[in-house]
Amino acid sequence: MSFLRLVPLLRHVSVLAATVAFAYGAADAQFAASHNSSADSSVSSSESSSSAVAGDASSSSADASPSDPGASGAAAAQENGGYGRHSGGHESLTSRLTFDLGAGFNAPIGNDTSTGGGGPFITWGGNFTLGGGLRFSKRISVLGEYQFMDDKLPGSLIAEGGGTTGNTHINSLTVDPVIDITPKWKNGLYAVGGFGWYHKSTNFNVFVPDEFGFLESVTANSFSSDQIGANFGLGFQHRLGGMYGDSKTRLFAEARYTYIHTPPITQDNGLGTTEVIPVTLGVRF
Repeated sequence: MSFLRLVPLLRHVSVLAATVAFAYGAADAQFAASHNSSADSSVSSSESSSSAVAGDASSSSADASPSDPGASGAAAAQENGGYGRHSGGHESLTSRLTFDLGAGFNAPIGNDTSTGGGGPFITWGGNFTLGGGLRFSKRISVLGEYQFMDDKLPGSLIAEGGGTTGNTHINSLTVDPVIDITPKWKNGLYAVGGFGWYHKSTNFNVFVPDEFGFLESVTANSFSSDQIGANFGLGFQHRLGGMYGDSKTRLFAEARYTYIHTPPITQDNGLGTTEVIPVTLGVRF
């Protein structure tokens, strides 16, 4: 009897369980479909983004192609050893500045060594050079230079001038083009020359005691002149650094023939034309 009473209850429970199972299965199927749809949307978005990135990359590659003037300018700048890296292929004014500094010795030649007419008139001495200017290309620069030369006087000329010692001082301001013959070589040659103003003074000195009784050199006689002159010569240079041989800093050694149109011997205080060869060691940058 008791079992027969439980049959309706079991029937109701079975129907309820079947209903719950059906509802759960439907909900699970709907969730799976929704998840697959979201995944498909994500893949489509990723593909769209990848296509956009690829399109941007292609656009960037096209912009950086050799046909682009900017890329061509950069390539040309590298090929020219760094020249033309500013403002569309032209260097700025400050980057084109160049300077040199050097010192050395000089030797007299020509009239200054002749025995005729009362010579020789100067002996060997030292010199100092300082200059600055503009680089117009890797091959051509123009410098404005100051040079000072100090030479001793021969003993015979000192005695004739009434002195105990003597010297010649030559100060000059010149414009000097420099032409790099081998602009791409680490070790190369250049030509240099120019013209300008030269001031030459010849001084005869004597020793006199000062107030404490010590001897000091005093100029007893002196004469000077201002005139034009010119110089030209060759130099050897060594570039310091630079991956492409484009370093602007160079060590140099040069020799120049210098001619100064000083007053002729026939004039008062004239010793004839001055000819010397300064040899200078220095740095240019």
